[in-house]
Amino acid sequence: MNAVRLRTRPVPQGTGTAGRMLLAAFAAASAADLVSLLAGWHPGHLIAKPLLMPLLAGYVLTLGAPRLLVAALLFGWGGDLALLSGAEPAFLIGMGSFAAGHVCYLALFGRRRTSPALGGAYAVALVGTVALLWGDLPAGLRIPVAGYSLLLASMAYRSSAFGRTAGAGGALFLLSDTLIATGVAEWPQLPRPDFWIMATYLAAQYLLALGAVRREQAYRSEVIQD
Repeated sequence: MNAVRLRTRPVPQGTGTAGRMLLAAFAAASAADLVSLLAGWHPGHLIAKPLLMPLLAGYVLTLGAPRLLVAALLFGWGGDLALLSGAEPAFLIGMGSFAAGHVCYLALFGRRRTSPALGGAYAVALVGTVALLWGDLPAGLRIPVAGYSLLLASMAYRSSAFGRTAGAGGALFLLSDTLIATGVAEWPQLPRPDFWIMATYLAAQYLLALGAVRREQAYRSEVIQD
């Protein structure tokens, strides 16, 4: 005879007042940051950007987010703070902080199956992008950017293990950082390039977080058949 039992861990189905307030604050800070970038008002960016990832991390905590997700968002916060400076050492520190966040994401995604075809597409995009950028990057940044790009592409590919939402987040993260790299290489940019970088980055982190929380909720609520 088959018995059905449920996991005893609590299942976060929604969010309370604190969660709603944190999500609203994240949305408001995101809007303030993006409007500041569109308007060319740098003080607004300096005020809003440091608030973004802590607010998103606080929100997902109210949903029972796994620790690795919170760590990834906080490493992203460290990268955000470092990139507020335009100096090359700060850029490298920021890259290192984001790289640590990608390691957290990779550990979170685990060894779940993903599409080999998608992996091939990311591999082609990685090799092509690095090859095109290589000669235009400052000599001291070529190896760090190539290594970081490999880690980022791996995270973007593996994010699809948590479904389409997280997969879209991983792809947008890759796009956002590619826009940064083209700026470092002094390629022609879209008008207000910082706006597009932050818009894709914010969408990426939110979708990755949402996908990870949904996966955690599904894991906690699944029924085990004995």
